Amino acid sequence: MNWSLGSNLVSLSSHWLVIIEGFKSYREQIATEPFSSKINCVVGANGSGKTNFFHAIRFVLSDLFQNLRSEDRHALLHEGAGHQVLSAFVEIVFDNSDNRIPVDKEEVRLRRTIGLKKDEYFLDGKHITKTEVMNLLESAGFSRSNPYYVVQQGKIASLTLMKDSERLDLLKEIGGTRVYEERRRESLKIMQETGNKRKQIIQVVQYLDERLRELDEEKEELRKYQQLDKQRKSLEYTVYDKELHDARQKLAEVEESRTKVSETSAQMYNSVLDAHEKSKDLDKTYKDLTKEIQGLNKEKEAIEKRRTEWIKKQTKLELDDKDLQEKISGNIRAKEDAMKQLAILQKEILDSREELDKISPLYNNQVLEEEEITKGIMDREKQLSILYQKQGRATQFSSKAARDRWLQKEIDDLERVLFSNVAQEKKLQDEIQQLNAELKEQGAYMEGRKREAGELESLISKSRGDFNHFKAQRDKLQDQRKSLWAKESELSSEIDKLKAEAVKAEKSLDHATPGDIRRGLTSVRKICNEYEIPGLIGPIIELLDCDEKFFTAVEVTAGNSLFHVVVETDEISTQIIRHLNALKGGRVTFIPLNRVKAPHVNYPRSSDVIPLLKKLKFSTHHAPAFQQVFARTVICRDLDVATKVARTDGLDCITLEGDQVSKKGGMTGGFYDYRRSKLKFMNMIKQNKKSINTMEKELEKVRRDLQEIDQEITKLVSEQQKFDAKQAHDRSELEQVKQDIANANRQKLSISKALEKKEKLLANVRTQIDQLKASMAMKQAEMGTDLIDHLSPEEKDLLSRLHPEITELKEKLVACKTERIETETRKGELETNLSTNLVRRQQELEAIILSTETDMLQNEAEQKRQELQEAKSMVEDASGQLKRVSIDIDERMKQLRKIKDEKNKLKALEDNYERTLQDEAKELEQLLSRRHVLLAKQEDYSKKIRELGPLSSDAFETYKRKSIKELHRMLHKCNEQLQQFSHVNKKALDQYVNFTEQREELQKRQAELDSGDEKIRELISVLDQRKDESIERTFKGVARHFREVFSELVQGGHGFLVMMKKKDSDHGDDDHDEDVPRETDPEGRVEKYIGVKVKVSFTGQGETQSMKQLSGGQKTVVALTLIFAIQRCDPAPFYLFDEIDAALDPQYRTAVGNMIRRLADMANTQFITTTFRPELVKVADKIYGVTHKNRVSRVNVVSKEEALEFIEHDQSHSTD
Repeated sequence: MNWSLGSNLVSLSSHWLVIIEGFKSYREQIATEPFSSKINCVVGANGSGKTNFFHAIRFVLSDLFQNLRSEDRHALLHEGAGHQVLSAFVEIVFDNSDNRIPVDKEEVRLRRTIGLKKDEYFLDGKHITKTEVMNLLESAGFSRSNPYYVVQQGKIASLTLMKDSERLDLLKEIGGTRVYEERRRESLKIMQETGNKRKQIIQVVQYLDERLRELDEEKEELRKYQQLDKQRKSLEYTVYDKELHDARQKLAEVEESRTKVSETSAQMYNSVLDAHEKSKDLDKTYKDLTKEIQGLNKEKEAIEKRRTEWIKKQTKLELDDKDLQEKISGNIRAKEDAMKQLAILQKEILDSREELDKISPLYNNQVLEEEEITKGIMDREKQLSILYQKQGRATQFSSKAARDRWLQKEIDDLERVLFSNVAQEKKLQDEIQQLNAELKEQGAYMEGRKREAGELESLISKSRGDFNHFKAQRDKLQDQRKSLWAKESELSSEIDKLKAEAVKAEKSLDHATPGDIRRGLTSVRKICNEYEIPGLIGPIIELLDCDEKFFTAVEVTAGNSLFHVVVETDEISTQIIRHLNALKGGRVTFIPLNRVKAPHVNYPRSSDVIPLLKKLKFSTHHAPAFQQVFARTVICRDLDVATKVARTDGLDCITLEGDQVSKKGGMTGGFYDYRRSKLKFMNMIKQNKKSINTMEKELEKVRRDLQEIDQEITKLVSEQQKFDAKQAHDRSELEQVKQDIANANRQKLSISKALEKKEKLLANVRTQIDQLKASMAMKQAEMGTDLIDHLSPEEKDLLSRLHPEITELKEKLVACKTERIETETRKGELETNLSTNLVRRQQELEAIILSTETDMLQNEAEQKRQELQEAKSMVEDASGQLKRVSIDIDERMKQLRKIKDEKNKLKALEDNYERTLQDEAKELEQLLSRRHVLLAKQEDYSKKIRELGPLSSDAFETYKRKSIKELHRMLHKCNEQLQQFSHVNKKALDQYVNFTEQREELQKRQAELDSGDEKIRELISVLDQRKDESIERTFKGVARHFREVFSELVQGGHGFLVMMKKKDSDHGDDDHDEDVPRETDPEGRVEKYIGVKVKVSFTGQGETQSMKQLSGGQKTVVALTLIFAIQRCDPAPFYLFDEIDAALDPQYRTAVGNMIRRLADMANTQFITTTFRPELVKVADKIYGVTHKNRVSRVNVVSKEEALEFIEHDQSHSTD
C-alpha cells in the first residue's frame, strides 16, 4: 500500500498490511491482503466490524485510545463465546524504502499490544514508549495538530454544528498556535512573579533609607573611636604577628626534625619493604632452585642409568667385535692356507692329469692291441675248429644233405644271436647318444648356474652398499632426533616455568580484585562457555596495553572500571545478567558497544598536558568503550598544571604518580604501591601467555619434526630390514646355486663314467657281431661242398701253421694283458685319485677361498663397529650431560647457600629496623607533642589576627620595627584611651556600610527585573504577532482550498470562509481581514480574531448563505469541503474515511467520488473508505468486505460486482 500525498511524505508501497488479533470483534488473527496504492473501499453490514477495523488502525497511529483505564482496556478486548481473550494486538507494516521513517530498514513493523494490565508499543519487535511512537509518526508526516487524515463517523456532523469560534480554534490547532499560546502563558506567569519581587525590593529599600539616616548621626563620634581602635588593632596585629612568626619558625624546625626522622624511617621502611619483597623473591628463587635441583637429580639419575646401560652395551659390543675380528682373522688364515694348499693341489692335479693324458693313449693302444690279438686268436681257433670239424664231417654226418641241414641250423642260430647283438648295439648307441645329450645339458646347466652365482654376488655387493647408505642416513636422523629431544625438554621446562609465573600473577590479580567483581567475571566466562553466548569481548583490563610508566595513572583513573566487561550489544549483556542473577554469581558492569556514545572532548594544547587516551593501545572496534572510561582524563606534568587544567578546561587530571584533580575541584593523592599494580599483573599474564603460545607453537613444531624423524627412522629401519632380508635371501640362493653346481659336476662325472662303460660294451658287441658274421660266412661257404673225410693240402698246410700261430698269439696276449692291466691299474688309480680326492679337495679349497662368510663377518663387524662407535658417542654424551648436570647442581647449591646468607642478612636488617623503629617512635612522639603545642599557639594567634578583622594597609608596617616589650606598653596605653568611648555604637559604621551595600544590591536587582519584564513584554508581543501570522497564513491556505474544493463538489456553486475580527461582531459579515491588529495590553491581550464564518451559494446566484441557513445535506457538503481544504493545506500520508457519504445526495456523492479519484490518480494519494453507497465503490481500485459471524469479524477482498450487489441488496433491505 502506498500511503502518500506529495513527494515529501511517507511512501508505503502496496505490500503493506494490517494484522489484528483479539481487538474488539476481531477474535482470530487476520491479516489484510495488500492494499491498493490509491483508493480502497471497505463494505459490510451494520455491526459487521467496519468501524472496528478503522479503530484498529487508529488504535496504533493516533492518540484516540490513550490513558486507558482498566475498564477501557477490557472494552477493547474481544468478548464472545469460548475462552476469554486476555490480550489483543494490532500491527501495521510500513514500507520504508525512502527512509522517511527514521529507522534504517526498508520494512517497519509497528505493533501495539493491550491487555487487562498492559499497554505496550513494539517497533520491529523491540519495546518503545508511546512518546517515541508519537514522535516517530510526527516525523513521518502524521501531524498531531491536524487529525483530519482520519474522518470517523460523527466527525462531519460535529463540523456541521460547529460555531464560528470553534472553527477559528480548529484553524489555530492546524496552524500550530498552541505552542505560541503556551509560551505566552509562561511569559505572563514570569511577569507576575517579577512584579511581586519588585514590590518586595521597593519596600526593603525604603526601610534601608530610613535606617541609614539614623546611622549617619553617630558616624563622627565613631570615627574618633575607630582611629584609636585602628591603632589598637595595628599594635595587636604586630604583637600577634611576631608571636605567630616565632611559633611558625619553631614549628618549621619541629617539622624539619619530624621530616628527617620520617625520611629516615621511610627510607628504612622502604628498605625493609624492599628486603621483604627481596626475601619473598629469594624464597621463590629458593623454591625454584630446590625444584630445579630435584629435577636435576632426577635427570642425573636418568642420565647415570642411561650411561650405565650404554656402557654395558659398549662392553658387549666390544666383546662381539673382538669375537668377530678373531673369526675374520681365522677365516683369512684359512683362506690363505687354502690358497697355498690349492696351489700345491692344482700342481698335483696337473701332474696327475698329464700322467693320465700320457697313460690313456697307451692304455687305449694296449686295449686295441689286446683286442686285435684276441681277435687273431679267435679267428685262428675258429679256422682250426672249422678245419677239424670239416675233417670230422664225414664221420659226423652220413650225407651231404644232413651236413647242410646242420649247417643251416647253426646259421639260423647265429642269425638269431646276431639279431640280438645288433639290437643291443642299437640300444647302446641310443643310450650313448642320450648320455652325450645329458652331458651337454649338464654343461649348459652349470654355465647358467655360474652366471646366476655371479649376478647374486653382484646383488649382494650392491645390497651391502645400500644397507650402509641407509644406516648412515639413520645415524644422521638419530643425531637430529637427539638434538630435538634436548630442545623439546628445554621448551617443556620453560613453558612449565612460564605457566607457574602466569598462575602466580593471576592469583595476585585475583587478590587485588574486589570479591564481587572477581566472582562476577568468573561467572560471566562460565555462563558464556556453558550457554555458548557470542559477542562477549572481555574486561577493559584485558583489552588495553600501554607503557609501564602510565600504569598508575590508568589504574587510578579507571578504578573498578578496569573490570567493566565490553560486549557487542545490550541484548548480550541482558542475557548474561539474567543468568548471573539466577546463579547469584557476583556483580559485573557491562559496556555494550551498540549503546555507548563517545563523548566529544576538546583537549588543551600544551606540552604539559597529554590526553590519557592517546597513550593507550587498543582495538579501534573497542574505541567507544575506552573513550567512555578515559576520554575525559588528561595526564599532567604536576599537580599545579593539573589544578589549572581542571579549573579552566573542565577535565579530570592525573599525574604519573596517581595524584588526581577532579573537574569539580576535588583532589586525591598519596602513596600508591606499584608492586600491587593490577595492570602490572595483567601485563605479566599477557606476556607469559604470549611467550607460552609462542613456545607451545615452537614445541608443537619440534614434536612434529620429531614425529617426522621417527617416521623416517622407522622407514629407514624397515628398508634396512628389507635389504638385510634380501641379502640373507640372496646369500641363501648363492649357496644353493653353488650346491647345484657341485651336484651338477658330480652328475656330469657320473654320466661320463656311464658313457665310458657304454662305449666299452658297444665295442664288445660289435666284436661279437663281426665274429658271428664271420662264422656265418664260413658255414654258408661250407654248405653245398662235398662231404669228404680228409683235408686238402692247402688246408693241411693251414692246419699245421695255425697251432704255432695260436700258441705265439696266446703268449703275446698274456704279455699284452699284463701290460694292459698294469696300465689300467695306474690309470684307475690316477682317475680315482683325481675324482674322489684331488678334485673334491680342490672344490673344497675353492669353496673356502670363495666363501662369503668373511664378507658377512666383515659387514657384521662393520655394523658392530658403528654400533660401538654410537655406544661410545652415547657414553661420551651421557658423561658430558652428567658433568653438565653435576655442574648445574653444584651451581644451584652455591646459589642456595648464597640465598640463605642473604636471607640471614635481610632478617638482621628487619631486626635492626624494629629496634630503630622503637627509638624513632619515642622521638616522633616528643616532636609530635611539641608540634601540637606550637600548632595550638599558631592557631591561637592566627585566630586573634582573624578576629582583628580587616586592617588598613599601613597597619602591617607601622610598628614592625618595635620590640615586643615596647609594643605591649603602647597597646596598654591605647586600651586605656579606648575606655573613654565605651558608650559609642561600635557597629554603626559597619551597619551603615552593610545597609548601603544592601540598598545598592537591591537597586541593581530591581533594574535587572525591570529589564527582564521589558524583554518578556517584547517576547509576548512577538508571540502574539507570530500567532496572528500563523492564523492568517493557515486561514488563507484553508480558505483558498475551500473555494477550490467547493467549486469541484458543487457545480456552478461557490463558497468562501470569512475571518471574523473583534469589530465584526458589531458590523456583521463584512470583508476578510483588512483591519490592523490592536496594540497589546501590558496585563493581557484582547484577541484580534473571534471566529470563522462560512458563506456558500449552491446555485451561484443570489446572496450567499451561512451554515444556519443550509439543509442537512448541504451542511454535509460544506463540512466535507472544509475537511478536504484542511487536508490539502496540511497533507497526510494517507486518509481514512468512515462513511463520509452517508448524508450526501447522490449528485454530491458522485462529485466526492470523482474528486477522490482525481486526487488518487494525479497526486498519488491513498484513501481507505467505508461506505454503504455505490458511488465510492465504483471509483475504488480494491474493495474489502467485512463479514460477521458468531460475534467474530473477518476481512476479505471482494470484487466490485460483489460489493455493488451487496450495497444494492442492503439498500433494498433497508427500504423494505
